[in-house]
Amino acid sequence: MDEPLVTVNGEARSLAGAEPPTTALDWLRGIGLTGAKEGCAEGECGACSVLFARPGVDAPTEWTAVNACLVPAAALAGQEVVTAEGLGEPDALHPVQREMAVRGGSQCGYCTPGFVCSMAAEYYRPGRCESGVFDHHALSGNLCRCTGYRPIVEAAEALGAPADGDHLSFRTTAPPPAVEPVQVPGYARPASLAEALASLAEPGAVPLAGATDLGVEANLRGARPGLLVAIDHLPELRVLTRGEEYVDIGAGLSLTEIERRLDGAVPLLDAVFPQFASRLIRNGATIGGNVGTASPIGDLPPALLALDASVVLVSADGERVLPLADYFTGYRETVLRPGELIASVRLPLPLARLTGFHKIAKRRFDDISSVALAFAIDVVDGTVERAAIGLGGVAATPIRATAAEAALVGQRWDEATVGTAADALAEAGTPIDDHRASAAFRRAMLGQALRKLFVEAGAA
Repeated sequence: MDEPLVTVNGEARSLAGAEPPTTALDWLRGIGLTGAKEGCAEGECGACSVLFARPGVDAPTEWTAVNACLVPAAALAGQEVVTAEGLGEPDALHPVQREMAVRGGSQCGYCTPGFVCSMAAEYYRPGRCESGVFDHHALSGNLCRCTGYRPIVEAAEALGAPADGDHLSFRTTAPPPAVEPVQVPGYARPASLAEALASLAEPGAVPLAGATDLGVEANLRGARPGLLVAIDHLPELRVLTRGEEYVDIGAGLSLTEIERRLDGAVPLLDAVFPQFASRLIRNGATIGGNVGTASPIGDLPPALLALDASVVLVSADGERVLPLADYFTGYRETVLRPGELIASVRLPLPLARLTGFHKIAKRRFDDISSVALAFAIDVVDGTVERAAIGLGGVAATPIRATAAEAALVGQRWDEATVGTAADALAEAGTPIDDHRASAAFRRAMLGQALRKLFVEAGAA
């Protein structure tokens, strides 16, 4: 691709010169599309959201709302983008825009374009009209500063089906945009996995998928990797396989894609997804990225540890598989070697019958955990046969609560056993005092979580 092009609101635009650290948001505003705005620069307010045409789960293409403040402008190459300006005109409003206007869903207007784009993504979601349900989580990650959410929700719930001939609805029936190789200063989209691995072996190269972590590092902390290597388009990283022995989840799949493809097959993950940031973030964030950052407060690792997950690592030398518990070696440190990449996360089958995920945070949704706990327990004839407990926020890495697990296995699933295991759980890790919670609070939450699970589950 000699001159990177992107289709914006139906018009081809040149991306020449749009190199990192330029974001998609800054580039769009630079060409005069100023509806999308920067509110937080970290994907928490939604003012920057726009629509991307992406491979669909239930249709060839789906319109997906994404935080433009986090995506490098170079990543737009070859893609199709619709902004709030592209949905309708002042004298011919899009149905979403019209409902927001007539129902009082916009006051100062700062957040309105972001809400409109998120609402439009749900408006065009395949199956929405048949189910008759507007998923309110589609609006999560959008912050209203003055209007209040009631009229916005009323606008969403008033939406009917797209009209016949709606060009954005018709677009979903055609294949998604072809993902072509791109090479510009600071950014590369390799043509194959082999090329990606070769690029990642270069000094200063880092993998880039949804950019929900790297984008924040670039915007707020001035991180400037030598080379961003895009990997989320690679077919090898976008496969989800459900076999007899395990479920294999491609590292390049977004959390929204995983949630919809699994369709309830892994209940513990179903408990995590609604509490993981927002729909806007889950539309971009990948399972490989969340594990790969090795954050001690990530939401997925505790659940994956409880599921006894393994990671499949790939390099030019081949593949290796190791337990996720052995992947983390220190604060944001892992066993990954130069030029090595997470290819997939593997969940062994059968799954535990009793699972639970408890996230303790200052906000119910769209917040960072103070403590996160995941449980996967098998109780047979009143006795615990298997127990796995994953923890986040209480050590330099996500960890397994092995002492509490040992206190459960082989014992009766009763109040006495749970009390003993809960005491052991309260001593797990090395929690600290910080701005999210005190060490004492974290220990108290650890102990109470297992008791809560027992009460909720009953004498299984």
